[in-house]
Amino acid sequence: MKRLISTAAVLLSAALTLTACGGGDPLTSASPAPAGSGSASAPAAGGKVIIGSANFPENVLLGEIYSQALAAKGVQVEEKFNIGSREVLYDQVKSGGLTILPEYIGSLLAFVDNTTTAKSKDEVVAGLKEKLPAELEVLTPAAAEDNNSLTVTKETATKDGLTTIEDLVKVAKNYSVGGPPEFQTRQEKNFKDTYGLEFKEWKKTGDATADAIKDGTVQVGNVFTTDPKIIVNDLVSLQDNKSAFAAENIAPLVNKAGINDTVRTTLDAVSAKLDTAGLVALMKRVAVDKDDAEAVAKDWLTQNALL
Repeated sequence: MKRLISTAAVLLSAALTLTACGGGDPLTSASPAPAGSGSASAPAAGGKVIIGSANFPENVLLGEIYSQALAAKGVQVEEKFNIGSREVLYDQVKSGGLTILPEYIGSLLAFVDNTTTAKSKDEVVAGLKEKLPAELEVLTPAAAEDNNSLTVTKETATKDGLTTIEDLVKVAKNYSVGGPPEFQTRQEKNFKDTYGLEFKEWKKTGDATADAIKDGTVQVGNVFTTDPKIIVNDLVSLQDNKSAFAAENIAPLVNKAGINDTVRTTLDAVSAKLDTAGLVALMKRVAVDKDDAEAVAKDWLTQNALL
């Protein structure tokens, strides 16, 4: 399912009682972050950038990681977090109102090219190179993805020998599958064409999909890959080995005129360390443990020798 950047907040279900941050419009009211936030002023030789984020916790966390990593390299950083949807954010990066934005490559490509059929990371990156305007560039994507998945309990995965979506072919006719209301309409043909999958029953489980998998209401469900409930409910997301879902690797979208080599190499170093399992663990701290995103970002950067 192609998602607008604002809808990725759905990965945090109501049971986590997590809501997007509020406040005024950062595009008009934000000011440089105070000292100690990871975005304090630094020597001008490092340059200056403005980092934006969408208004959901994962994107804010990624923006905080970028901000602190760049500040550590002498870049002066201004933060404008919790702005809103891709429609606003994209135009701001294009115009130079923002310099850097954490993005999701599959959804970004679908936004700039609604006819795309690209699925793999390489195909999506190639599509972005072709379709993005001259002002914009996506830097090297991380291994980390916030993607759609088909997810099962650890017990089911062990019992039926499931590690990939393809493995579901042998048991799918005995399984109920859950997801958002539009899940069957959007994915039934895709699953059949890509994997030959036919499920016994499709159920509308919405935001409670992870819980429905855990309690047995469904045996498999559509859960975003960075949903902390994957950890909380001890679930297993099956590998999409034939790319039924388009790649959603996380990558910085940048205004090329606003960055220098220091910015580029620093963000590439962050992406080189960021994987999906690590991001899930970080989001558990933010969404479940209620740790402050600034502290979570600092811990991760320290552990990965990026501060």
